[in-house]
Amino acid sequence: MRVLVTGGAGYIGSITTRLLLDAGHDVVVLDSLERGHIAAVDQRAWFVHSGLDAPSVLAQVVAGVNVVIHIAGYIDTAESQTNPALYFQKNLIEPSVMLDRMIAYGARRIVYSSTAAVYGEPSTVPITEEAATRPVNAYGDSKLAFERVIAAGVKAGALESVVFRYFNVAGAMPDGSLGEAHDPETHIVPRLIAAAREPEPRFTVYGNDYPTPDGTCVRDYVHVLDLAIAHLAAVEYLAAGEASVTLNLGSGRGYSNLEVVRACEAVTGKSITVDHGPRRDGDPAVLTASNERAREVLGWKPERDLGTMVTDAWRWHRSHPRGYDEVPEGV
Repeated sequence: MRVLVTGGAGYIGSITTRLLLDAGHDVVVLDSLERGHIAAVDQRAWFVHSGLDAPSVLAQVVAGVNVVIHIAGYIDTAESQTNPALYFQKNLIEPSVMLDRMIAYGARRIVYSSTAAVYGEPSTVPITEEAATRPVNAYGDSKLAFERVIAAGVKAGALESVVFRYFNVAGAMPDGSLGEAHDPETHIVPRLIAAAREPEPRFTVYGNDYPTPDGTCVRDYVHVLDLAIAHLAAVEYLAAGEASVTLNLGSGRGYSNLEVVRACEAVTGKSITVDHGPRRDGDPAVLTASNERAREVLGWKPERDLGTMVTDAWRWHRSHPRGYDEVPEGV
């Protein structure tokens, strides 16, 4: 099948692209390179350098596509709170242009990368897909808004969809060839690894007064390779003509920020001094997933634990200390 991956030069998109190609699919990668890396794009893919706000370009790339995997978007919660208009532009308005071109050219199937941030402060955990959607930040609001656009297209008979609500993604390709390289980096595992590489490792944990066992936020972490495998399963699911569905992608296990610090210490062999900062605006106390529906619908289950995520991330960052823009160090 021909699959279009938006954001295929990014962290999740590049790894998903590789797995699709390895499985024999014909892949088109569309990426503006605003926050992605051309070096992360598999050379077997057809690369199109463009954003989602170019209808003429989109018309060319969606023609003949069997499935669109829409991963492109902005993901920084804190940034979304200071610049919400940007997040609605990138996560709602521009993707809506893409949907318009998809429908016009008969590309009906979409796999959408949404987020657990759509749930906000959940009433119960683990969170099921039936939980109320009450985002507490503009990032979650913008992703939920595009979910609703997709749902309207499905209801109208114009689209078939798998919507994935990601929990926290970590790790890298086990061979160290592809990994996380954001600028600035906001995710906890790569930030801890960067701290561990300093002569005197220190790390700030935001908030230590949450209603959790150690006072720090609790999050569900899923390995990026497990996540990419779910996307392959979704492509096959839609190709088989199955019904549109929304699925959580998480491990079903929560780890506090301090537990993640200890996991990084164990893998890197470095002791990290923890400083406690104030809570960040828009951070819920606990987000952990029920992934039972993904198991039932796709036969998917996460195979890799937090220790493996940190080990693979450490391998990537040691061999690419400045991301994709350097000659690797020895591991």
